[in-house]
Amino acid sequence: MALPPVAPYLTLFILSLSLSFSLSVPFDERGLEPNIKALQEADRVGGLPGQPPVKFRQYAGYVTIDESHGKALFYWFFEATQKPAGKPLLLWLNGGPGCSSVGFGEAQELGPFLVKKGVPELKFNDYTWNKAANLLFLESPAGVGFSYSNTSSDLEVQGDNITANDSYKFLLNWFKRFPQYKSNEFYIAGESYAGHYIPQLAQVVFDSNKKATMENYINLKGIMVGNGLMDDETDLKGMIDYAWGHAVISDRLYHTIKTNCDFAKENQTLDCQRALGQYYSLYNIIDMYSLYAPRCVSGSSTVKSITNPHKEAPKFITKIELLRRLPAGYDPCLQEYATAYFNRPDVQEALHANVTKISRPWSLCSNEVNIAWMDSQTSVLPIIKKLVDGHLRVWIFSGDTDGRVPVTSTRYTLNKLGLNTTEEWATWYSHKEVGGWTIIYEGLTFVTVRGAGHQVPTFAPKRSLQLIRHFLANERLPSVAY
Repeated sequence: MALPPVAPYLTLFILSLSLSFSLSVPFDERGLEPNIKALQEADRVGGLPGQPPVKFRQYAGYVTIDESHGKALFYWFFEATQKPAGKPLLLWLNGGPGCSSVGFGEAQELGPFLVKKGVPELKFNDYTWNKAANLLFLESPAGVGFSYSNTSSDLEVQGDNITANDSYKFLLNWFKRFPQYKSNEFYIAGESYAGHYIPQLAQVVFDSNKKATMENYINLKGIMVGNGLMDDETDLKGMIDYAWGHAVISDRLYHTIKTNCDFAKENQTLDCQRALGQYYSLYNIIDMYSLYAPRCVSGSSTVKSITNPHKEAPKFITKIELLRRLPAGYDPCLQEYATAYFNRPDVQEALHANVTKISRPWSLCSNEVNIAWMDSQTSVLPIIKKLVDGHLRVWIFSGDTDGRVPVTSTRYTLNKLGLNTTEEWATWYSHKEVGGWTIIYEGLTFVTVRGAGHQVPTFAPKRSLQLIRHFLANERLPSVAY
């Protein structure tokens, strides 16, 4: 016997009840298996000491990437401020090599919570990038920040390939813990030595996707690199040319470096090293990461340099050794606040960090990781060309007051890439003000950010949020004031 049709009012009631339940259950919990829900809940951050109240959710903790070695990487994840289900997932990486994306990217640049002096210790970032995307910060490789390995040999040899492969393993396992984000568009962004990390990790994902099962497929759509080291020769050439062009070295020193240094070669002469030593002395008196910004004078800096730039060099110096002789990151007083904050036991407990009681204190940059860096590609331009040819979205941006990886270096690097220009050099606007300049190549967009130093989101937060929004939407920046 056929069942009587359901009354229209009952159908509407059922649909209404279903919709009400769907909206009341957070995006992260719909359709998830109980064990996955439990893992996510274990990583849920209820709140941090001094944190302003927010409505979006955050998670932090460890993802094991090698059980036999006891190797695990630390992450901090923020869902988008609104409609996370429809927003892309963005992974942010800082460089060094050996510097923390939690301590720099999240706490000083583009994260929701920025460190500050006094109580409360955190303030909400009105220009946080999780207004545009679900935001994931990773401390990589092991030995950086809270990330660790119980196998000492893992920490004695570090490099580009290890970092890329370990970060890929992290992503595979992170998506297993947060499977609701697997179908979201995925992007990788970062700055400085992440000019290596980003294209190298993207290449591993790109190549692995070709043979991956649906379970391991990552929906990678593009990369964005800011003030990034990408090519040894042009990075160094542009650094010296920028210093001379901005009147911080003399004509004589500039001529001496140009005469005695050949940055295309693996080793440099003693005369070159001595001349570069005079250039390095600038880092002791001005902030070369933001040429016109004041230096921190409230106390001793926590990250002045990876190695002493005045230490007597060997007779020959390789390019990676030369890079090590430069300071590791921007040097504001914020570094002191971040270091103090993340070393607090109550902060670590709230973040589910340092669960193995690592013997070393948390630091913004690891000298041990930097010293152990044995593998650094001379140039990542072949990888970038491969990603462009693979139709991934590639944007490069540069704060134009950075003297460490200056806009000059990046322009030399992109010219070396040899892409055809589709739209010539033009102004872009942030409301009524000139935001910078942009040029569009075939498959790659380059953007300068006016008045910004090495860490663009720190110096130009409003423009940086505009930049990431246009990148994710694949839209050109405004060409007229508005």
